[in-house]
Amino acid sequence: MRNDKLSVQSMDFAASVINLVRYLKENKEHIISNQIGRSGTSIGANIRETQYAHGKADFIAKLQIALKEANETGYWLELLLKTNYISENQFIRCE
Repeated sequence: MRNDKLSVQSMDFAASVINLVRYLKENKEHIISNQIGRSGTSIGANIRETQYAHGKADFIAKLQIALKEANETGYWLELLLKTNYISENQFIRCE
């Protein structure tokens, strides 16, 4: 397990996303839960992959992918908030 700040935060965020996905599926919301599950857990996976990057360009590319996944996850979280699938408190906990 990596202990650098970015790896720890992305792992904690992924755990929050998985808990959110579980909550959404219990409430019969499957489409967005699948999307946010993929994008939200992909952030940390891409950050972890930087450990084995093939040079600086590959390292940067993997971080850019993680950033794009974070942006997508933010979109799904905002949509869930706007459509009342999650509360303001749930949104803030994931943010």
